[in-house]
Amino acid sequence: MLERIFPPESPSPRGPYSPVIRAGSFVFVSGQGPVDPVTDQMSYGDIQHETRVTLGNVKRLLASAGATTADVVKVNVYLRDGAHFAAMNEIYREFFGEKFPTRTTVAVAFADPKMLVEIDCIAYCPR
Repeated sequence: MLERIFPPESPSPRGPYSPVIRAGSFVFVSGQGPVDPVTDQMSYGDIQHETRVTLGNVKRLLASAGATTADVVKVNVYLRDGAHFAAMNEIYREFFGEKFPTRTTVAVAFADPKMLVEIDCIAYCPR
């Protein structure tokens, strides 16, 4: 059974997709960017600011499906500039501690040219 979750305390989707889906024991979080969950507007800044806002959104979406960052098994990080890798990692470590999930990080061009980071993930969280 698939459960599509649209939590009111998270940014609204910017397109035709579900922000988070629970499929049995797996939780899939769609790509999140630096959207302020209170204003539902982009919160641009340096890479550390945008990473913190983005991971905060990921964390809220995980919670809406009953999961935490400790349940995350796979993360994809998309950076506008590969030179931001080290600074992004500092904030990433704050959210995941020392028990890291698997991860892929790539440099990409975004539809929003001001955005610096987007992050999606998969968690395993049996009910």
